Amino acid sequence: MARTKKSAAARSDGAVFDADYYRRYYEDERTRVAGPEDTARLSRFVTAYLDHLDITPKTALDLGCGLGWWKPALASRYPELVYRGVEHSAHLAKERGWERGSVVDYGGARADLVICQGVLHYLDRKDALSAIATLARVTKKALYLEALTKEDWDLHVDKARTDGSMKLRPASFYRRALATHFLACGGGVYVPHASPVVLFELEKGR
Repeated sequence: MARTKKSAAARSDGAVFDADYYRRYYEDERTRVAGPEDTARLSRFVTAYLDHLDITPKTALDLGCGLGWWKPALASRYPELVYRGVEHSAHLAKERGWERGSVVDYGGARADLVICQGVLHYLDRKDALSAIATLARVTKKALYLEALTKEDWDLHVDKARTDGSMKLRPASFYRRALATHFLACGGGVYVPHASPVVLFELEKGR
């Protein structure tokens, strides 16, 4: 989504991710909180960073893929990349042909690049920890993760367009849980501890 002084995150409206939800918040240009151009811009950053880290993914797993905007964005950089979209929404899984599943207990194959954007803040604490364990299991080379935190809610988001019923947690919760499995590279990019990637100290995330 566009970076502004007060950025917005999608509302859950009771976590009913049906056709009306996606039409309002992602498809209708008059009301949506983000568009494919935002994902394309984010993808350019992530893939450029992966280039810097000497990582060239051949497979991508998008857990909570929504409308699948990462698929064309990644294809523009990696034409041969094999993309798998996994989505909890029964509506989108049927309409878009995604694999139906959840990051909480996904049992599928691993991928070089794993994406989990805008999902973990809809989960309770136990499921969020299970989801992070899943991400650790399926990530071969790199993870891109985005989750709204309590600090983001307090400081950055447009509350008129953001669902306050999300299960917001402090950033420290995610940092502690992710640090068990990953090295933070900054910008939402993580690599497994076993990765050969070398980062100078000031290149590392917190």
